[in-house]
Amino acid sequence: MFVLHVCTLPSVLESGIAAEVVLAVDVNTCANDVYKHNFPNTDVWPKTIEGITLEGFNRLSFDMILMSPPCQPFTRIGLHGDVSDPRAKSFLYILEILPRLLKLPKYILLENVKGFEVSSARDTLLHTLETCGFQFQEFLLSPTCLGIPNSRLRYFLIAKLKPESFYFQSTRQILTTFPHSESGRPQRCCGSGESLKDDSNTVRVEDETTKASPGASSANTSSTQESILYKLETVKELERKQNQDQDVSVRVLKDYLEESIQESSQYLLTPKSLLRYALILDIVKPSCRRSTCFTKGYGHYVEGTGSVLQTAMDVEIDSAFKSLEDLSEEEKLANLSSLKLRYFTPREIANLHGFPASFDFPDKITVRQRYRLLGNSLNVHIVAKLISVLLR
Repeated sequence: MFVLHVCTLPSVLESGIAAEVVLAVDVNTCANDVYKHNFPNTDVWPKTIEGITLEGFNRLSFDMILMSPPCQPFTRIGLHGDVSDPRAKSFLYILEILPRLLKLPKYILLENVKGFEVSSARDTLLHTLETCGFQFQEFLLSPTCLGIPNSRLRYFLIAKLKPESFYFQSTRQILTTFPHSESGRPQRCCGSGESLKDDSNTVRVEDETTKASPGASSANTSSTQESILYKLETVKELERKQNQDQDVSVRVLKDYLEESIQESSQYLLTPKSLLRYALILDIVKPSCRRSTCFTKGYGHYVEGTGSVLQTAMDVEIDSAFKSLEDLSEEEKLANLSSLKLRYFTPREIANLHGFPASFDFPDKITVRQRYRLLGNSLNVHIVAKLISVLLR
């Protein structure tokens, strides 16, 4: 099988299919450097997809398209440009080219952010697939469905050229589970306490009567008598996180952490970040079974970019936040620093994304560039399983 790839080769390898990637296309030079470093035998074109002519596509003669179009036009916190956003141009070009190919691909897999499913681009996609004679199925899936302690809810679509058909009964509804491997019945996906909402680390400040107290994280989530908040979270949100941590079908974060970290001090949160963002950090321990979605701003920006790890196991998090507003700046910093909060390393995020141990970055790629690439990446295990579903 020949694959046109604008997605991730590790997923193809993990799926176990006999495939040759005929072309990988990306305009991001750092991404291409990392790709060529890990897959030196794959042809990589550093250009936009619309730079390939119809004749060029026909010469490639591929059987499958894997694509992850730019997500910015469809994010729910962005400008909602949809098809009018210039960054949607490459995706629309693929849809324009598809019906004109001399040989239609047999299989298509697409990934994007949650929000794509309500876009005009999605309507155009489905219309094009129907016109070309594809059967398709849409999904909203997060890595927690595979026991991975990371929330990264994403839209996926798999399509199969007729007369081939899926082994399960497809539906126009968006599935939130994988089809069962034998009967076609859906498999459990979202972990306990996880909902199909935005999994970004968004802070919601609500009425005082619904805010959680300093002790709410460990014992009494219903108490609202304390004057100091343990983070700016509602009782409901804390209960959701507790439910996730109690879901034994999801592995603990410790399984994904590096045993030793070179220059570990570079990953510690700065005093400025601790003082400014302490109340809105999503703090997790190695024993937790959850983490929030890591974005491309992780490690550079603090708010809403992903969880941070508490590495001081002998310190209770509640004690570090107790009476925080009554302390001097020096005392606050001493309390917060005692938690030894650090960012997840790029290797640890790659582990949570499902990249194999053999995957690494060229030395010239900076830590910030690594975070940006991983924030724009996807979960290898999810895509590999969907490829297996698609080709079965």
